[in-house]
Amino acid sequence: MTGAHTVPTEPPATTQVALLRGINTGRSQRMTMGQLREVFAAVGLPAARTFLQSGNVLFGAAPAEVDPLRERLERAITERLGLTVAVVVRSAGALAETVARSPLAGREADPQRYLVAFCSHAPEPDRVRAVTPEGFLGVEYAVRGREIYLWCPAGVRMTALTQDLWEKRLQLTATTRNWNTVRRLAALAAAHL
Repeated sequence: MTGAHTVPTEPPATTQVALLRGINTGRSQRMTMGQLREVFAAVGLPAARTFLQSGNVLFGAAPAEVDPLRERLERAITERLGLTVAVVVRSAGALAETVARSPLAGREADPQRYLVAFCSHAPEPDRVRAVTPEGFLGVEYAVRGREIYLWCPAGVRMTALTQDLWEKRLQLTATTRNWNTVRRLAALAAAHL
């Protein structure tokens, strides 16, 4: 009897969600979702699907492909559209965990004031401790891994605890979505591939 030789295989593609930072929120950094789908097709992801106008894209990729794809997407957006846009990626499983582990109980009832900042990496605990909530109009926050959950009782526009502040103080890239969008993206990702 001869031994069977197995060929290692790549992990199968899983649903991923690209979250683009800061597009279509003002006069600059404008792109259509058609342009965005073209960028994804140019990097080899022709089946990518957009959700809303704020730069949420569902696509399939093996976990090992995610970081190289993210870098290629950022370059392609610059080359094709002339925009510098950071891309943060989460798997369907990671999004499901983000919804399931919501740490600010009861805040989900007002999803326009309850946000999640998706960070490029987990912030350093010392940097997080240095951000004190005093002076931020009652904002509450909790950090869980690579996500920052934010409750903005006076409204998102009224808080000084902005995405830019998080990025500067925590030395990372972040992009924020409201709770409705987070839940919808998690459901779409779970049903996608």
